[in-house]
Amino acid sequence: MNCVVIPAYRAAATILPVIAAIGPEIELIVVVDDACPEGTALSVAKRCGDPRVVALVHDANRGVGGAFLTGMRYAIERGADIIVKIDADGQMDPAQVPALIHPIVSGQADYVKGDRFFFLTNAASMPSARLFGNLVLSFMAKLSSGYWTIMDPTNGFFAIHARVAELLDDGQIAKRFFFETDLFSILG
Repeated sequence: MNCVVIPAYRAAATILPVIAAIGPEIELIVVVDDACPEGTALSVAKRCGDPRVVALVHDANRGVGGAFLTGMRYAIERGADIIVKIDADGQMDPAQVPALIHPIVSGQADYVKGDRFFFLTNAASMPSARLFGNLVLSFMAKLSSGYWTIMDPTNGFFAIHARVAELLDDGQIAKRFFFETDLFSILG
């Protein structure tokens, strides 16, 4: 079973189109409301009729990493084989999920990162300060991990096989801003 986990904080206005764009290759969608003051989980429960969707709620904010780990553990308990992280803000294209999970499905990889810079139009639409910050953080991630060929190691669009996810020690992974980079380094 393939699952998407969507960490959600202040996402009531953006999450429904993200969910609607997730294709039939995904059997379970786990929305983790990270103590959102907008009540994203309640909004999803009231306005989303997709039977694949389950909403979980944190009573205190744990950060994007904490929310993803909660959803990932839930997905593993439900029998997921592949778990994909998509952000709730609509900046990741769910239509790319089949390409993202293909290396895992075909047995070529256990962890796959998306790449915001693969299409130059994505980089061109990014504000200059954000682009510069991403390039600096990407360089630091490459330096610390040794993976120089990965173009976008700070990207939060990724897929992981459940057998690898089960081995992760949640207590050793950063839960907030550096979650994606920390996970990348741990798996490297």
